[in-house]
Amino acid sequence: MRDASGWHLRALRVGSLCLIAVAGSGHAQQMAASYILVDKSEREMTLYRHGHELRRFDISLGANPVGHKRYEGDRRTPEGVYTIDARNPNSSFHLSLRISYPNRRDAESARALGLNPGGQIMIHGMPNDPRSPTPAKFAFDWTDGCIAVADDEMEEIWNLVEVGTLIEIKP
Repeated sequence: MRDASGWHLRALRVGSLCLIAVAGSGHAQQMAASYILVDKSEREMTLYRHGHELRRFDISLGANPVGHKRYEGDRRTPEGVYTIDARNPNSSFHLSLRISYPNRRDAESARALGLNPGGQIMIHGMPNDPRSPTPAKFAFDWTDGCIAVADDEMEEIWNLVEVGTLIEIKP
């Protein structure tokens, strides 16, 4: 009898821990962004969860910010609808989330011009290399086509955005 009641107690403890773990993971998923809107003209990025604004950030863009990215080296930030397709905790910048540029249409357009569409477009923080000149936070657009935020903001974004999150980049 004593073994049976001990078994029930252990099962109750394990069940409670599983319930806590499931509830905890559900809470994290409830807080995750479901959509990112980048407004290039306003230099703002807004994270949403099912239509409700979670957080808004000031951003810097590619050094040639007007217009859609057409090819590697044009220093433009793409425009259109993409997804976050990778997370890099070991980026050359303080954390990075990769945007799924180029899509098929982007690649075909660049190749029709005989050019490489480029890639590795990220949302990232400031450069990690202490020898790199640190740009004033948002005094000017300085990336090669990425979307940059302050390091503390990147940490917040990192915690709110999962692979698969939809991102729309508007002119």
